[in-house]
Amino acid sequence: MSQKNPPVSFDPNRPDFAPYGLTCVHWRPSPMRRPDHHNEVELNFLESGTVTYLLGGAKTVVEAGKLSVFWAAIPHQVIAFGDEPAYYVATIPLQCFLQWRLPENFVQPMLQGRLVSEPTDARADSDTQLLMHWEDDLQKKAPELERPVLLEMQARLIRLALNIPSRPNSRRRRERLTTISDVGLNKVEQMACFIAQNYTQRLTVEQIGAAVKLHPNYAMNLFQKSFGTTLISYLTQHRISHAQRLLATAEQTVTEIAFQSGFLSISRFNDAFRRACGCSPREYRRSHELDAVAALG
Repeated sequence: MSQKNPPVSFDPNRPDFAPYGLTCVHWRPSPMRRPDHHNEVELNFLESGTVTYLLGGAKTVVEAGKLSVFWAAIPHQVIAFGDEPAYYVATIPLQCFLQWRLPENFVQPMLQGRLVSEPTDARADSDTQLLMHWEDDLQKKAPELERPVLLEMQARLIRLALNIPSRPNSRRRRERLTTISDVGLNKVEQMACFIAQNYTQRLTVEQIGAAVKLHPNYAMNLFQKSFGTTLISYLTQHRISHAQRLLATAEQTVTEIAFQSGFLSISRFNDAFRRACGCSPREYRRSHELDAVAALG
């Protein structure tokens, strides 16, 4: 196996939502002046140190030795890191990830904007070797090596999912998920990407269905079977995450943030925000001010 490649850093000039595809690289963190979005599932593995993201709107710490996963269409932004972390970043195309039919108790929190991590660092040594292999294979740009990498990624995420407690009725809901065809999964991916790219605009279920050439009722049912949540709830979650980030990092008024996040009225914004976060937007702003982000100017 070859030596580690020079670390890669975030390019602030890359187009928003430009795809990464199937990758695994050695990464060097840097404070990000803007969040990144891309329609892949992202894996982070730190060999040392810590990295702090603003993921959606929540301050989230990735710890060394614990494989961590999130859906990168959710706005994510490195705001701090400690002890010169050395880590790997791998990306998996969303449709490929959905085809694996991983357990719902793993998939749903991640697709709703949360970081999912190993509870302990017991697998740290084997994960280090595994990601080194992925990086080595993928840098060769050989199509025949992508399949074993994907199989190993799938197996590793199954093991991670098995460490997450199951929820009641998850087996019944999982049986429904397995009936979705690959064509259906492609439509679900297109809907998720369309929402992620347009959630700050005025959107209806009819518009979302039309964007992927599906009847609105069928689009809603297909989406709920795959993601376990409604299109409207999913759209609202994106808007809430956007508002959380602005409340923590920007100086606009709460009303300005509400409209910039896609809400049509301040009352609807306040109600949705309180249901999602358990506090008002103003209370959230007071408790989540991030000096590290403000210092980036």
